[in-house]
Amino acid sequence: MPESQLEQHLQTHFGFSHFRAGQKEIIEAVLKKRNVFAVLPTGTGKSICYQLPAMMLSGTVIVVSPLLSLMTDQVKQLKATGFKRVAALNSMLSYQEKEILLQQIDSYQLLYLSPEMLQSKRILSRLKSLKVSLFVVDEAHCISQWGHEFRPDYLRIKQAHQLLNNPPLLALTATATPDVQQDIMDTLQIPDVEKFIYPMDKPNISFVVEQVNQVKEKENKLAQIIRSYPVPTLIYFSSREEAARVATILQEKEHNRNVAYYHGGLDNQDRLLIQQQFMNKQLDVICCTNAFGMGINKKDIQLVIHYHFPSQIESFIQEIGRAGRDGQEAVSVILFHEYDHIIPQRLLDAELPDISVVKQMLQLIYNNDVSFNDLKEEFMLKVNGVEPHWRFFRYQLEKLKILEHEQFNITAFPFQDAFMILQETIEKRYRYKYNKLNEMLQWLYTTGCKRKALFSHFQDHIQKPTNMCCDYCDFQWENWYPAVEHSNNSNQDWQTSLKEILYQGD
Repeated sequence: MPESQLEQHLQTHFGFSHFRAGQKEIIEAVLKKRNVFAVLPTGTGKSICYQLPAMMLSGTVIVVSPLLSLMTDQVKQLKATGFKRVAALNSMLSYQEKEILLQQIDSYQLLYLSPEMLQSKRILSRLKSLKVSLFVVDEAHCISQWGHEFRPDYLRIKQAHQLLNNPPLLALTATATPDVQQDIMDTLQIPDVEKFIYPMDKPNISFVVEQVNQVKEKENKLAQIIRSYPVPTLIYFSSREEAARVATILQEKEHNRNVAYYHGGLDNQDRLLIQQQFMNKQLDVICCTNAFGMGINKKDIQLVIHYHFPSQIESFIQEIGRAGRDGQEAVSVILFHEYDHIIPQRLLDAELPDISVVKQMLQLIYNNDVSFNDLKEEFMLKVNGVEPHWRFFRYQLEKLKILEHEQFNITAFPFQDAFMILQETIEKRYRYKYNKLNEMLQWLYTTGCKRKALFSHFQDHIQKPTNMCCDYCDFQWENWYPAVEHSNNSNQDWQTSLKEILYQGD
C-alpha cells in the first residue's frame, strides 16, 4: 500500500497525521498477513497496530485481552471515533446481552475477548463461523507473567488459534526480556514470525527511590508529594487493604485532591465508574493494585508512585509506563522500607498450591477414589477456596493428559512420575519468580544510574533522557515543574455518572 494511503487511513480513523515509531512497520507486516511479534513501550500506541487493520481488512479481527476495564475503555474510545462495529465479549455482559452479541457476531470487524472466554466451546463454535483476518494477543507478556499460575487459560490460547484455522497472529507487549520473549514464542508456537523489538525505556520519565526509616514516613512523604504536585497520579500497592486505607487518609488530609481506591475486589460497576471518572478528570489520584492501568489510554498522567514495589521489573516498567504518554515530563517514585521485600515474598509463597496438597489429590486420582467434581471440591477445601490454585492444578493434569474432558487417565504416567513432574514444575516456577524478585531488589539498591540499571535486562543501550534522569544522576524535586491542569469536579451522584458512562457512544 502506498505510504500516503496508509497515513490517510490513520488521519481518517484516528485524526493523526503521522505514525509513531514502530506502528507503521508493524501494520504493514500485518496487512501482508505475516505473523508478527512486537515490543513497543507502554503508551506508544500499540492498539492502533490492530485497530487500524481491523478497519481496513475484510473479516473479523479477534483480540485476546487480559482485563475487562481495558476492553471496555478501548471499545468506548473506538465507538466515540465513529467506529461502531466493535464489541467486547466478557463476563460483564448479562446472559441476554451475550446471546444477542453471539447472534450478531458476524457483523463485527473487531472483537475483544478474555482468554477465559476462548475456552467456551459455544463461543469457539460461533467464532469458527467467522472469517478471522487477524488473531491478536494483546499484552502478550501476561502469557509468561500470569499464565503459569494465575490464569493458565493464557497457555491455551494456541489451541483456540489452531481451532480458528491459524489466521495471521500478532503478539504485542511493552515489556519482555529475551527469556520472556522466548516464553511467549514457545507458548504461541508462531511460525515464520517477523519481530519488531523497539527500546522499552521512555526518555521523559525520571526515576526516584526514596528510602524511609519507618513505614509511617511513607504516609507523610506521600501526602507531601501529592500536596506539592497536583497532577494526575497513580499510587500502586501490593495490598487491597492498604490501598483503601491510604486513600482514606489522603481524602481526609488533602482536600484539594480527588482521591479514590481501585482493586480487583470491587464489583465491575464500581471499577468502571472509578476508571471513567479518572479518565474524565473527576478523579486525579488513584490508590490501586496492579489491577488498574493496563491499556488505559490516559495521556496526562505525570506521576506514578509505588507505595509497595512489585515483585518483578517487568511489572514495574509496565506500571511506570502509564505516565508521560504524550512525551511530557513524568516522575516515577518508589517509597522503600528495608523490610518491604517481605510483602512480595509472602505473595509469591501463596501463588502455587502446597506440594503436600498436590500429592494428596494425585493419590485420590490414582486410587480411583474420586470423580472430577469431587476432586475439585476436595481440592478447594484444602486450599481454602483459592481458585487460581485449582486452575493451576487442573491445567497441569491436562498438560500431562491425566485429565481429559473431565475424565481421569491414570495410564498416562505412573503416580511417582506424575508427582515428580508436578513437584519440579512448582519448584522451577518458584525459582524463576524469586530470581525476578531479586532482580527488583538489586535495582532498588543500585548505587549508580537507575535508568541504565533498570533497562540493562532488556536492551544494550538507553535513550538520552529528555528531562532529569534519576536521583543518582541529577533529579531534584525543586527542579520539576509539571504542567498542572485542574480536575473536573462534578457533584452529580455516582448512579447518574455510571448511567452516562454506560450509554455513551452506543
